Formats: sequence, structure tokens, C-alpha cells
Amino acid sequence: MVQRDLPWRHTRDPWEVLVAEVMLQQTQVARVAEAWPRFLEEFPTPAACARRPQRDVVAAWEGMGYHRRAVALHRAALEIVERFGGVVPDDEASLESLPGVGPYTARAVLAFAFERDVAVVDTNVARILARAIAGEALTQRAAQTLADNLVVPGTGWAHNQAMLDFGALTCRAEPRCDGCALRRSCRWARADFVEPDPARTTAGTARPQAPFKGSDREVRGQLLARARASAPRAASLDDVTATFGHARVQRLVDALVADGLIVRTGKRVALK
Repeated sequence: MVQRDLPWRHTRDPWEVLVAEVMLQQTQVARVAEAWPRFLEEFPTPAACARRPQRDVVAAWEGMGYHRRAVALHRAALEIVERFGGVVPDDEASLESLPGVGPYTARAVLAFAFERDVAVVDTNVARILARAIAGEALTQRAAQTLADNLVVPGTGWAHNQAMLDFGALTCRAEPRCDGCALRRSCRWARADFVEPDPARTTAGTARPQAPFKGSDREVRGQLLARARASAPRAASLDDVTATFGHARVQRLVDALVADGLIVRTGKRVALK
């Protein structure tokens, strides 16, 4: 099976893995592959990240989108330093107690940094489980239980990487069944691909995202870009307001302030 040569697969450093997993939460792999080494040059350890102001971390997140993750990662670094002596914890409960770290990310750090025998279930893995293993739609709990039962002791790192690759490259949203290594044993294939596709209604599988152009995501990105370009001074929003309208811009400024990403100074904004 084809394996992707992803840069974070060459490390077992828990902080480096955590940074990668937070970036991968809502950003395409190719963009993370470019941003991850650049980010770690500036913030190579939790302590290095915690020492810097939040605005520096948000600025380094440029091009990644969903900047709340940068705020959460900075807060996680602070807690790692304050609560865990600067060392990323190696148990699921402690990892999940960190800002921005949910069950998937905690398990990913355990599997890929500490090589624990836990299963990680993202949208790609959920498709494999529903189609090839179960042959039916799965709840989130059922998918996680099934995935856990598939991990052979001592293979946690390799097993999860293989599952992620297979889901990303072969068992895709539009599956590439010709030549698939699991075709003979795949329950959906053996049922002659009866519709509906069990992956479509399985918990955790991706739904199409609304177009970026003209979306609130685009406007938020432009607002943050203005704040970043003007740092440390406050930025004018006149051009963004002229394009997208006063009411919409103010609503999104309010949201960015609530997210802890920017501060408002009169009619201007700055990175927090």
C-alpha cells in the first residue's frame, strides 16, 4: 500500500506531534506540511511557545485558517509549562484537559508520539470501518470500539498510519475500489455496493464545506490579515467594511474579540 511521506511521521517528539495534530484538525495535509516546520522553528518547545505573547503565535498561524486553534495551542503550551513542568503529558485524561485537545487529538498524540496501542478515528478511518469492516453505518462510539479492537498489540503507530493513508488515498469519499487490497473482504463490496453508502451516514465522516469565496471565513481571514500586517499597531477596517458591509464586519469583529484573537480600539483592531 502507498504510504504518504509526511514530515511529522519522522518524529516522536510529543510537542511536535501535538502541533501537527492541532494544525491537521481543520486544514489540508499539504498546507500543514508547509506550515508545520516553519512554526516549529519559532516555537520548538512548549516553553518557547509559552514565553511568547499570543499575538506572535497567531501571526505564525498565517495561511492556516481557524485561528482559534492558535489561541488554544498557546494556552495549551502555558498549561504544559505550568502544570506538567514543560513536558507534554502521556495519558489521555491529561491530554484532553489541555485547551484545544479533544479525544481524537489526545489519542493521536498517544499513538504517534508515545506509540501506544490506541486507535485514532478521523473521517478517513470512519469510512473504512463503515464500508469494509462493519458494512453498515456506525455511531461514533461503535466506530471507536471497532477501531480499538482492530489494533494488534505493539502496532499502534504503524496501524494508525496505515489506516489514515488507506482512507485518504483509496477508501475516499468517492472510493477507488478497483485494485483495492480489501476488495475481497470488504463487506460493502461483497454486498454489491448496495446503496446508501454506509459511510455517508456514519458519525464523523466529512460533509461538503460551503464555498470559501464570500463566506464569513473569508471575511474573518481578511480581518485577521489586516491586524497581522499592522502589528503591533491597530489596523483600519475601512476597506474590508467597504467590501463586505458595516453590519457584517462588526458582527465578525465581535466574534473574533470573543474568540480572544483580536482587541478593538475604537474603529480599529489589533492582534491580542
